[in-house]
Amino acid sequence: MSGGPSRVEVRQGSGGLELRVDGTLASVVGAGHGETGPVWAALAAPLLALPPPRRRRALILGLGAGAAARLLRALEPGLEITGVELDADVLAAARTHFGLDALGIETVHADAVEYVRREQRCFDLVIEDLFVGPNRSIHKPPALWDDGYRAAWQRVAAGGVLAVNTIHEGPRVRRALAALAPVPLQVGVRRYYNRIYVAGHALPGVAELRRRLAAEPLLRRHLPQLALRTLAP
Repeated sequence: MSGGPSRVEVRQGSGGLELRVDGTLASVVGAGHGETGPVWAALAAPLLALPPPRRRRALILGLGAGAAARLLRALEPGLEITGVELDADVLAAARTHFGLDALGIETVHADAVEYVRREQRCFDLVIEDLFVGPNRSIHKPPALWDDGYRAAWQRVAAGGVLAVNTIHEGPRVRRALAALAPVPLQVGVRRYYNRIYVAGHALPGVAELRRRLAAEPLLRRHLPQLALRTLAP
């Protein structure tokens, strides 16, 4: 990414401190432990699709200011988290304004698709939250459509899940994921365009996942905005 300093903006919003990149809301971090906005709650929700013994290691592609990482850390304090972020200005803002270094995660400054192509470790949860372009024409990086999703899925441990955030390209993302693994679950966010597709084998049903989310105070507060839906094969 390139551009002047104004393309990365930090400001106070109604839900907490916001990071905006090219006009797009990239992260929200609230004042309390693990507090964030509903989009990042939806991204973290697939962690609870895994049984507790399988919540060991997570990879976030598109770390931003660390909103999803902060929530994952609060939900599972012992989770090993790796976050990959290409934009040096975003990482600088995350460290200066959002306390990124205090989260105790492995931070990688790299292109996320190149990273998953060369990484050898596997992760129980992989979150893909990659977008490029200005607010009105935001889209997925082209490399994802080449072999990026396949490389990301190869980094998912047996029994793990891949969660992908979408805005305008949901159907195309779903088709790309379905060529790799079952995609049984969608998490929508009411009043937002975001849809998170969750790929994996033997995931719990919507009723069970909703029960698990309701048992976690940090996610329970967002449940009215989360639309969990079972997808047909």
